[in-house]
Amino acid sequence: MAVVAAVPRVEAQAAPRNLGDQVLRLVLRAAALTLVLLVLAMVVSMVRASWPAMRAFGWRFLATSTWDPVAEQFGAIPFVYGTLLSSLLALLIAVPLGIGAAIYLAELAPAWIRPPIAFLVELVAAVPSVIYGLWGIFVLAPLLRVWVQPALGKTLGFLPLFQGPPYGVGMLAAGIILAIMVVPYITAVSREVLLAVPTSQREAALALGATRWETTRIAVLRYGRSGLVGAILLGLGRALGETMAVTMVIGNRPEVAVSLFAPGYTMASVVANEFAEATSDLYLAALIEIGLLLFVVTVIVNALARLLVWSVGGPVKAVRE
Repeated sequence: MAVVAAVPRVEAQAAPRNLGDQVLRLVLRAAALTLVLLVLAMVVSMVRASWPAMRAFGWRFLATSTWDPVAEQFGAIPFVYGTLLSSLLALLIAVPLGIGAAIYLAELAPAWIRPPIAFLVELVAAVPSVIYGLWGIFVLAPLLRVWVQPALGKTLGFLPLFQGPPYGVGMLAAGIILAIMVVPYITAVSREVLLAVPTSQREAALALGATRWETTRIAVLRYGRSGLVGAILLGLGRALGETMAVTMVIGNRPEVAVSLFAPGYTMASVVANEFAEATSDLYLAALIEIGLLLFVVTVIVNALARLLVWSVGGPVKAVRE
């Protein structure tokens, strides 16, 4: 009888806990669905606002490079090109620097110097983008115009990338500014990834006779490669969506130029620059369609990056992360 009498008490105690679990599950599910609905609402509102431009230009909007607000002829190719080129140039500069700095802080730096350098890296990441833009205008652009671009033109002028007059402002300046802004993110995340690698990995490699660099390359970097890819993706996301600093140094000219010295334009910059000047409904719809295109490009890049993470670390590991 004692055992039978104890059963209702156990069920009575478990019922409130199960009810709480169900309420928590419903609340969390509602929160997740709210985020999904918010994204869908953004897409629907941008599609509706940009519908006049879609109806007027169709696919020509994505295949032409004419941007003439007076004649109301709009094409997005220069802005897509400028966004992708400046972001890729920033990654080419920032990834070796960021991962190299992370390896030094996690594996090679003395213990006493790691906290202050890590603090400085995080402090650089917190600097507002307009400050980078001002520095780019008054320091970086004159330096590029007087010293760097003429030297590159003399030594590598046979390449189309380094031909043309040295303006100072342009795609090269935008790439460098974005690289400076992206490096702290890549460094901070990569450092945390490398510190999360189990010490047994390093000890096993050293016990087998590996050098310090071999241990880092084989045991540490290979173990944390999925996390390093995630750090690079974080930097790419920052570079794709950056507005003010790029607007101040890229030159803001809607053209597709091979040379890195030439001015350019990005999708975020044209929306920030010309949204307040849009005097016609078609002009405004074209700008909103560029914003929608930036959203789509960001989603595609992150989807491809997720596939890359799965191919490198395996689906199971990617899901766990």
